[in-house]
Amino acid sequence: MIISPNKFYWIILKVGDWEKPGRCTHLSIRKLKEEEKELAPNTGIKPTHVINFFDFEARRQIFGKLIEETDKRMVFQVSPEKYYIFKEFEG
Repeated sequence: MIISPNKFYWIILKVGDWEKPGRCTHLSIRKLKEEEKELAPNTGIKPTHVINFFDFEARRQIFGKLIEETDKRMVFQVSPEKYYIFKEFEG
């Protein structure tokens, strides 16, 4: 998925069977450097990326492991049961 900081994105927080949809802006995603991986919070997974965004309440920063990427969406695992799904916002 190609990220543009000037677009809206759907963000879905998924924990088990529970999901909370929302929107975000100013999305940016980058791979962690090897030395950053060692300093990332220990949440039960080994993060590969850092994700920054605004969700209309505050600026958020999460560390997650990329588990799926397509032209329309990206899925990051942030703990053994918790996932963030980012999709292009359409209408």
